[in-house]
Amino acid sequence: MDKSFEPQQIESKWYARWEASGDFQPSGHGEPYCILLPPPNVTGTLHMGHAFQQTVMDMLIRYQRMRGMNTLWQVGTDHAGIATQKIVENQLAAEGKTRHDLGREPFVERVWQWKEESGSTITNQMRRLGVAADWSRERFTMDEGLSLAVRKVFVEWYRAGLIYRGNRLVNWDPVLGTAVSDLEVNNVERDGHMWSIRYPVTGSDESVVVATTRPETMLGDVAVAVHPDDERYQHLIGKMLTLPLSGRQIPVIADDYVDKDFGTGCVKITPAHDFNDYAIGQRHGLTPIEIFTLEAKVNGNAPAKYQGMDRYEARKVVLADLEAQGLLVETKPHKLQVPVSQRSDAVIEPMLTDQWFVDLTSDVQKDGRPGGRKAITEPALDAVRSGEVKFVPENWSTTYTQWLDNIQDWCISRQLWWGHRIPAWYDEAGNIFVGEDEADARKHATVMPVGALKQDDDVLDTWFSSALWPFSTLGWPANGPVKNERGEIVANWETDKIFLPSAVLVTGFDIIFFWVARMVMATKYFTGKVPFREVYINAIVRDAEGQKMSKSKGNTLDPLDLIDGIELEPLVEKSTKSLLIPQVREKVEKRIRKDYPTGIPAIGTDALRFTFAALASYSRTINFDIKRAEGYKAFCNKLWNAARFVLMNLPEGELPPAPAAPATEAERWILTHLKQTLVEVEQHFVTYRFDLLAQALYEFTWNEFCDWFLELSKPALNGDDATAAASTRHTLLVVLETVLRALHPIVPFITEEIWQSVAPKLGIKAEGVLQRPWPKASDIPTDEAATAEIEWFKNVLSGIRRIRAEMNIPPGKTIPLLLADGDATDRSRSAKFAAQISFLARVEVPQWITSGADEPAAAAAIVGSMRVLIPLAGLIDLSAEKTRLAKEIGRIESEIKKCEGKLGNANFVANAPAEVVAQERQRITDWGVQLNALREQTQKLG
Repeated sequence: MDKSFEPQQIESKWYARWEASGDFQPSGHGEPYCILLPPPNVTGTLHMGHAFQQTVMDMLIRYQRMRGMNTLWQVGTDHAGIATQKIVENQLAAEGKTRHDLGREPFVERVWQWKEESGSTITNQMRRLGVAADWSRERFTMDEGLSLAVRKVFVEWYRAGLIYRGNRLVNWDPVLGTAVSDLEVNNVERDGHMWSIRYPVTGSDESVVVATTRPETMLGDVAVAVHPDDERYQHLIGKMLTLPLSGRQIPVIADDYVDKDFGTGCVKITPAHDFNDYAIGQRHGLTPIEIFTLEAKVNGNAPAKYQGMDRYEARKVVLADLEAQGLLVETKPHKLQVPVSQRSDAVIEPMLTDQWFVDLTSDVQKDGRPGGRKAITEPALDAVRSGEVKFVPENWSTTYTQWLDNIQDWCISRQLWWGHRIPAWYDEAGNIFVGEDEADARKHATVMPVGALKQDDDVLDTWFSSALWPFSTLGWPANGPVKNERGEIVANWETDKIFLPSAVLVTGFDIIFFWVARMVMATKYFTGKVPFREVYINAIVRDAEGQKMSKSKGNTLDPLDLIDGIELEPLVEKSTKSLLIPQVREKVEKRIRKDYPTGIPAIGTDALRFTFAALASYSRTINFDIKRAEGYKAFCNKLWNAARFVLMNLPEGELPPAPAAPATEAERWILTHLKQTLVEVEQHFVTYRFDLLAQALYEFTWNEFCDWFLELSKPALNGDDATAAASTRHTLLVVLETVLRALHPIVPFITEEIWQSVAPKLGIKAEGVLQRPWPKASDIPTDEAATAEIEWFKNVLSGIRRIRAEMNIPPGKTIPLLLADGDATDRSRSAKFAAQISFLARVEVPQWITSGADEPAAAAAIVGSMRVLIPLAGLIDLSAEKTRLAKEIGRIESEIKKCEGKLGNANFVANAPAEVVAQERQRITDWGVQLNALREQTQKLG
């Protein structure tokens, strides 16, 4: 092994070897264990959320593979309809062209060309993270097999009456010219205004006042609503109002939706451009009036004066006209939530358009067939309510069920060219023909087509194809092997359906609605199975101060910058180059220079992964701090140096056979702790407490193995007992190899590199760590008696070293050691470990003080009921020792208060396990013994 740990050199060589070895592919043996990668957008790059989520998945896959499971990590990318089309349209714009200049087919070919050239960026970055994914089975949501699945699902649902076409209100992006899902809309707080407008009552001197943040939409008002119990307006219900500026007559209606105590208690109703108004309009049979074109310009349904104006231009003119007519009552500042498209930054406009929908709400169709709720939604609800699908943490199941209980029909069409084209055709009479292709559509036609057929121009929402991911990636519905464009078999439903349901889905809470629920609905409907048994909801990564990561804040981190490191100036340039507003760019640069004055140091992949593991609790968010990541790089260095120490203390070649049993208490102690750690780690894997898992492995590796066992091994390695030396060497190597296997799911690169040097010494023939079994705790012997002996020995050494450190006694200076009080066990142990204590603590042979004999002034440490004394004469300042003892007494008194607080809590005593309560009581007793000894020692110092 090299003298120092250099992560870049290690990482650059191992991943290619792993991928080529086939270790990431299903072994064909053991119980199936599958994880589905939430397919990232083909346009995307690896961000901190991806890196965190994928670290968790990789830990699970590597762990389960080592446990002998037949593992499959199914990966792939999503075609990302809007994002991908926008990238290529931007490229065309730079050439002075639009997609319409090319036409549909040439444009789609251009997108495919971009995908082949640039669409693998994120998958290559995933390799840098070390993910053990089966790349031989990588899928793309628009590959031939998945496209077949999409068409089949659409057709079957349509023929079952579960898909329909209708004119409904949707989120409309006027820049992209398409409907978008709620997930693609950000509600952004902005400064706006609330305008109060007077609507005259027709044929009367009365009027009502309505308040709105969008006065231009009044041109499409069809009513004003009041609460039925509002006494101020009951006499107006059913009467007509004259709509300002247009002169149309609109009714006053009563609806419980109106909050009579908010504002004036009157609400303008514009069903064609507001979702709440649309629902009210449906209840009251009101005909919506659309006043905007798909480009968000005022159309011919408005007065001629406003036609052709952009919606915001129209707003200014409308307000001016209202004020001129004396109808603008009040204007006041108002904070409002504005729906903004993620893709174009355009303000979303609710629009009535013809769209395709999946029926998720009806109980019975008109022809008597089962409807959407019974056929699709209810089975998905039952899957979670029955425990067939479990959420971790469990509280997220409530989010899932509440959404399904209140679900709306799903708009699945998008007005794009890139994506799965709707498999529907129209004849000249407007009849719809649906099929997997035109021939199939004609074959199933119930009426004869009139003239030629034209395919629907729309494509399907990308979430439609993603909903099929659990089974379409496994080859459904093909009857045989599915091949990619290179002729390689990527799936076979007949053999691969063993991976359904997958074991666990690792995903974020923000797509429980849009992806998790829809996968359960689709998979249950078409396969009768749930898509996964558990859903682990990972936390959202924020910066060190808990702020959401944002480019405009300058607090985003690129995982690859953390892995490789980046100097300050390239970091500044990278962080600011996409920011167009000078003030924002300046603010971001200032923050970067403050937070990273020398750039970001390279920490390597393993340290980054360990940081993510250590942060992966059940919390909703986690705060990522580079300093903590640097701490885990130090952990990697510690492991590397410990391995070098072990290897340097071994003879050349393979070790001789192991002794029948460990020869020293230190060996039996470390094996006992190793077994306890493995039991704990396995339990944390089951409960997805990766933070506790990482903590357990960290503490054992750093404290017990690297700090203590290596130290405790030195007397045997340097002593005259050949048996003890040989046994200790073997245990050092066995524990190190076991630790490497246990750490491998978290830090695969460094463990693989070290293991390659360790394995030959033990005669292990496997090619890599993933081919080794997960270490079985049950195979490791324990010795509680030896453990008690070594813990006593450790406490004595720790006490001596603490006195040395706090009293500034040079570590190389040999000092006298006295022991007092204690019992027969303490005397026996002191005799047994006398040589080791002298060797490791740099003290003279311990001497016992006879009870009642005069004691010299000394610094003291307490081990049980025994006092460990370092005489003060010539070594220690008496005043300093008194200060030290007072500090230690304060610490122990604080520990006793904590225990007493727990035991004084009736709920704790009643509900905690009996052994936990007993442990707290024993802790009070032990702390009390130490406290009394320290107080006595303080008195002896005067």
